[in-house]
Amino acid sequence: MLEIKDVFKTFNKGTVNEKVALNGVDLKLNDGDFCTIIGGNGAGKSTMLNAIAGVWPVDRGVIFLGDKDVTGLPEHKRALYLGRVFQDPMMGTVADMEIIENLAIAARRGKKRSLRWGVTKAEREKYREMLAQFDLGLENRMTSKVGLLSGGQRQAITLLMATIKKPQLLLLDEHTAALDPKTAAKVLELSDKIIAENKLTALMVTHNMHDAIAHGNRLIMMNNGKIIFDIQGEEKKKLKTSDLLEKFSVASGGQELDNDRMLLSK
Repeated sequence: MLEIKDVFKTFNKGTVNEKVALNGVDLKLNDGDFCTIIGGNGAGKSTMLNAIAGVWPVDRGVIFLGDKDVTGLPEHKRALYLGRVFQDPMMGTVADMEIIENLAIAARRGKKRSLRWGVTKAEREKYREMLAQFDLGLENRMTSKVGLLSGGQRQAITLLMATIKKPQLLLLDEHTAALDPKTAAKVLELSDKIIAENKLTALMVTHNMHDAIAHGNRLIMMNNGKIIFDIQGEEKKKLKTSDLLEKFSVASGGQELDNDRMLLSK
């Protein structure tokens, strides 16, 4: 479903601020893989998601979604194949539009617009059922402006919008980092449910080692723009946070993990 081959990306090349963000990344995801990505600040996690999404061109390498080479496609064209939820709950939705209007826009992604009535009765019922599964009372607030919702409610809406068209690949970029622990756990629970029920292929960036182990069927660790550790299946289920710290030290050549958010997540 996703294949990244020998991808490089350097920012501010030739200046004192030069930063090698991706350094020959290779990654292949099978259909239905739910892969968590962990690593310290500047490891290349979000940069890799941005490369997949086409936020900017890569310096070298190729990116395939399914059997389609998307390396040269601009961001708006790749959006047809991708769903994405960002760290900031304010992104991904239109604050001054109603919940139902936001969902309708997401459902029409990639379709031609017409002068027909905006949201049909059948769509309204469908969206009500979808919102009810969140157990957040949103099905009774469909005409509320999204900007009036809490961060967790808004992230739940964004998650539904990102998956309503069943994307080829779902990108979750630290989508619970700005939420309180209880709300974050609820959004992660919803993420698991939506990914499993729709049999989606997904990549989830996180700083939380426990979450990286508890969710998905595969885990990769990044450092200095490279994937230094890749584990899946039964082996991943047996992982502990202490194992991750040890693996990081071995795979990174004895470096100590200096990221406070990761260390606090143990």
